[in-house]
Amino acid sequence: MAGVYVHRIWQAAPDPYAPPRYRRACGYDAFIPEPVVGLSVNLSGEVAGVVSEAEKGIADLNHEAGSELMPLARLLLRTESIASSKVEGMQLDARRLARAEANQETGRTVGPEAGEILANIDAMQLSIKRATNVGGLTPVDLQDIHRVLLERASNPRIAGQLRDTQNWIGGNDYNPCQAAFVPPPPDEVDRLLVDLCQFVNGDALPPLVQAAIAHAQFETIHPFLDGNGRTGRALIQVVLRRRGLAPEFVPPISVVLAAHKDRYLRGLTAFRADRLAEWVEQFAAATNQAAQIARRYVGRVNGLQDRWREQLGVAGAPRADAAAWSLISVLPAHPIITIAVAVAATGRTRPAVANAVRELEGAGVLVPLRASARNRSWEASGLLDLIVELEAGAA
Repeated sequence: MAGVYVHRIWQAAPDPYAPPRYRRACGYDAFIPEPVVGLSVNLSGEVAGVVSEAEKGIADLNHEAGSELMPLARLLLRTESIASSKVEGMQLDARRLARAEANQETGRTVGPEAGEILANIDAMQLSIKRATNVGGLTPVDLQDIHRVLLERASNPRIAGQLRDTQNWIGGNDYNPCQAAFVPPPPDEVDRLLVDLCQFVNGDALPPLVQAAIAHAQFETIHPFLDGNGRTGRALIQVVLRRRGLAPEFVPPISVVLAAHKDRYLRGLTAFRADRLAEWVEQFAAATNQAAQIARRYVGRVNGLQDRWREQLGVAGAPRADAAAWSLISVLPAHPIITIAVAVAATGRTRPAVANAVRELEGAGVLVPLRASARNRSWEASGLLDLIVELEAGAA
């Protein structure tokens, strides 16, 4: 992406905790990218082919996973959210996170790290909701997504707040003078975000090219003091959903980006160095890989549900309209489930759901996790094993 560097002076800081060499004034160069509205994009036939193949992969995923598999849409969104957190170094065992998610869904307390990762799921869900806004995306929408993301983090005061100070990537914690990259000065942020949102609301470019540029431009602007990576990856979901390329099932692109973090960061650097085609090709290849992984796992989870139905039938099939069948349909969205969550997910009465849980436990579909009658929860047999593989990007 073309742009200009502006030289700035970092004023001397009397911070008594900083080493003496970081207290002195120093110079740095901040990068101001060109606007993306009206950007001319020229891709070679080879790169255009990679983009076309990736867009077909997303379309095939949405075509093959019909409405009866809608709970899997939440599974893919959950996977994308968790992988996006992994890019930032946030790690939590899949089973512990699933238990924390079940606790959160029933109003119980969860730990701070789990809470912040789960907030990423909420932010992704909000981003998809904003994608369908007929008025188009605005900077306020991006601030709202960021607010949901960080309101339960250790620094909630910055949630949803555009930065009014200079930030930087790499170097040291005290000044930007040795940073690997310095985003635009804070007085440029508002203008660049308005331009970015206008770009997202257009349709002059192929959807995947638009998503690649929007994400990289957002990361270049770096409008928040923290949470830019996760918010910027939520923006990918906004573009793909808004353009109709992924109406229901968005591939977990962050799974691939997290698995190849260095390559991902080099791609963003290439974008800032005005090597747009290089970044678009890398982004499209990662998206296509994510779509193929998602298609395989949608099939595998669908097969697991068929096995659960067989187990229920062998154990003594309930009548066709029994709640147990409905509960099997929604389990992929809730790898660990409670009675309260099952009631909300199926729309069935509490007595009907309680009976369904007993039947599925007897059939080996649900495995009890808590011995006490209070706040009992169950794990869907075999599902978390598949989720662990999916979150790891396993082929």
